[in-house]
Amino acid sequence: MNPHSVLHVAPLLVPPPAPPVVVRAAGRDDAPALHRLSRVFARTGELRERTVAEYARDAADFLLAESAPGRIEGCAGLRIHAAPEGRDPGRTAVVYNFCVAAASQGRGVGTALLTTLLAEAAARSAATVFAATSGDAALFLRHGFTVADVSAAWPAGLAPRPGSRVLSRAL
Repeated sequence: MNPHSVLHVAPLLVPPPAPPVVVRAAGRDDAPALHRLSRVFARTGELRERTVAEYARDAADFLLAESAPGRIEGCAGLRIHAAPEGRDPGRTAVVYNFCVAAASQGRGVGTALLTTLLAEAAARSAATVFAATSGDAALFLRHGFTVADVSAAWPAGLAPRPGSRVLSRAL
């Protein structure tokens, strides 16, 4: 190399940082946004189809992850169930309708939602948290979930979708 030549280096392109995510409780007014976000996953069979009215009815179950007011990046429901008669007296929590917008995946949105859901389940005296997923379950496994024996503990009356992996975590 000539000592007088100039070395040209291409600039390093760094993606802009992801906006901070705020997790908050959903309200009835969030039902249309919950439906819009979740509908994409329902169409692929990853979530159960729910109507706007169902999201409004169950709004108290949901947490939303927002990158800005009104910009929902993810959502998840948490339902608490009493332990079946004759079993451990601890309450059971079920995470459902867990989804993160495709453009927001891998940016910490799912982690923020799951961390908040686990704290909420503990605050509501749940002994065990269950989740069913048709995905790879990596997020849940990273947060201490393990593959569950559905027949032993899944809350009665709830049926995970065929082909789903059922996971649980003790709190």
